[in-house]
Amino acid sequence: MMNTRKFTVAAVGVAVLFGVTACGTQGTGTQAGGAATVAPPAAAAGGDAYGGGTAGGSGAGGVTASGPLAVREDAKLGSVVVDAEGFTLYRFDNDTASPSTSACAGDCAKAWPPVPAGSTKPGGVDASRVGSLKRADGVEQVTIAGWPVYRFAKDTAPGQTNGQGVGGTWFAVTPDGKKAGAQQPGTAAPAAPGAGEPDGTALPALSLAENDKLGRIIRDGKGRTLYRFTKDTAWPMKSNCVGACLEKRRPAKLVDVNKVEGIDPKKLIAYTRPDGTKQLTIDCWPLYWFTGDKTPGDTNGQGVGGTWFAVTAAGKLAK
Repeated sequence: MMNTRKFTVAAVGVAVLFGVTACGTQGTGTQAGGAATVAPPAAAAGGDAYGGGTAGGSGAGGVTASGPLAVREDAKLGSVVVDAEGFTLYRFDNDTASPSTSACAGDCAKAWPPVPAGSTKPGGVDASRVGSLKRADGVEQVTIAGWPVYRFAKDTAPGQTNGQGVGGTWFAVTPDGKKAGAQQPGTAAPAAPGAGEPDGTALPALSLAENDKLGRIIRDGKGRTLYRFTKDTAWPMKSNCVGACLEKRRPAKLVDVNKVEGIDPKKLIAYTRPDGTKQLTIDCWPLYWFTGDKTPGDTNGQGVGGTWFAVTAAGKLAK
């Protein structure tokens, strides 16, 4: 028998499904050593599968305008970089800054058009921080402090920040390449959940916690309770938590199954969200953590709206 614990879930690029079960349209039917690959959702007519309009041209929903970059002061986010037309620019957590690489291609790049380097100047951003990378399609993309930068197709007017926090991985970019509105290293922050077990032992990437009312429920590596949304579907696999919903419910990130305890790794499958980010699922159900849970073991999200529930090792609702 093949040891499935030696598979890992890829953080970017093609994700790996464990076992041979496909979840509706997410499964491609390609089998390799007991694994199948995840395919992005098919694009809908008149738009794309990532929620953006058709890329091309300038203005709303199009590619970044040529000309100098500028810095705008946003009331909530502080200093953010904008293009020559005043549209907010973003960075993607699945990219890397050293070396500069972009993980947003295909339909993702339609929803998040890369900023072209050839027609863009540093402008109000320190020129020493502005660079470029060559994308797989040969296009040169602007980078700030090594991070590739993009515009968001759903920002339809200058000054909008509709892309902020999308999927928990997209953020407006600051002039020094950092994530706008996000806690930065070296600054004071609330105590993060999940320091580990009471004896100081680090938690597995995914494990079970014993809850007095709910029994054994899934938690992530930070000790946060993970939840299911009853408005999602497992067949086909689809998340219906989008837009404002994501302000309180954050998609669970993929994990290394070598660091999973108490849960069958074959049930852990990657789902490609509408914005191109990857989300962890169990038995084809997308998983989330709740921003209202402040300390490890909290279950403040349980039963909210009659649609959110903690999850058992089998992927069932804990009630």
